[in-house]
Amino acid sequence: MTVTIESTGAAKPEVSTAKTGATAGRPLVEVRELAKTFDVSAPWLNRVVERKPRQFVHAVDGVSFAIERGQTLALVGESGCGKSTVARLLVGLYSPSRGEVRFDDGDIATTLKGPQAQALRRRMQMIFQDPYASLNPRWKVQEIVAEPLREHGLVRDTAELKRRVGELLQSVGLSPADAEKFPHQFSGGQRQRISIARALATEPEFLVCDEPTSALDVSVQAQVLNIMKDLQRKQGLTYLFISHNLAVVRHVADQVGVMYLGRLVEQADKRALFATPRHPYTRMLLDAIPDIHMTGRSRTPVQGEVPNPLNPPSGCSFHPRCPHANARCAAERPALIELQGTGIRVACHAVEEGRI
Repeated sequence: MTVTIESTGAAKPEVSTAKTGATAGRPLVEVRELAKTFDVSAPWLNRVVERKPRQFVHAVDGVSFAIERGQTLALVGESGCGKSTVARLLVGLYSPSRGEVRFDDGDIATTLKGPQAQALRRRMQMIFQDPYASLNPRWKVQEIVAEPLREHGLVRDTAELKRRVGELLQSVGLSPADAEKFPHQFSGGQRQRISIARALATEPEFLVCDEPTSALDVSVQAQVLNIMKDLQRKQGLTYLFISHNLAVVRHVADQVGVMYLGRLVEQADKRALFATPRHPYTRMLLDAIPDIHMTGRSRTPVQGEVPNPLNPPSGCSFHPRCPHANARCAAERPALIELQGTGIRVACHAVEEGRI
């Protein structure tokens, strides 16, 4: 599947960070050893009768990364690898079991519980995956987009509120007249544009995009992605972009992080990752893309299935599917290390030992 992104050719304006007091050299978002464990045990009585222990899923297990201002970090990986859990941890919908998320050098877990919670909520927003479930079907678009403006006290006058909603709809390629319609009167792509307009209402600095185009047709995906890229260019937005579609990631991302069973196994600049992937799992993902140019490059076929997260493998969680695995891979979990002089971070014994 190929998605074509049109270039606007516009020069990127300088974005002021004066309103946040930010310094140019500090990342906007920094994640340190983030972990989230879910208790998926059967009810107490069932466990007693069946003599079963409690069960836990380590959905996210020690993830660390940083996102620079105005940049896009994309997280990719198979279903169940923990991408969406990371997204919800970053916006405070889940509380971390371990680690921390820092936004503009402040700990989100602390800030969201204090008096600064409202101000922080205004600076970060989320675009959800399903545009059919994320919009209230009983509300008109006017009410949906205006809700953040009202909640944060940004606009109080009715006429000004209507004008602001019209501007937001225009910024995502819709008409101000669409404000009087209900969500069911729009296509999937138009609904996602409404979701983006709602997310932009508070003029956020950081947007978490949880597979915002996966439910859309390919042509509509391109339109929505063009809108998001244009908005980033004009407003200096910072994105965490989650997707299964590597073609989309290749167009929108600056940095790419590859996740497997709750852990980050590789992170690199987009060009470096697609040109010379280092981790065997990253290579497997890229080899699954059809070679329409018939380059003749040798490709590693996808092997096996994702292990049961309730009973993950010992050592490197990818070793049962890895063609380069050895005894060390089965016994010792690799650390995420930076390859000297490359800016690439990878968690693989075979790469560390120079076997690949």
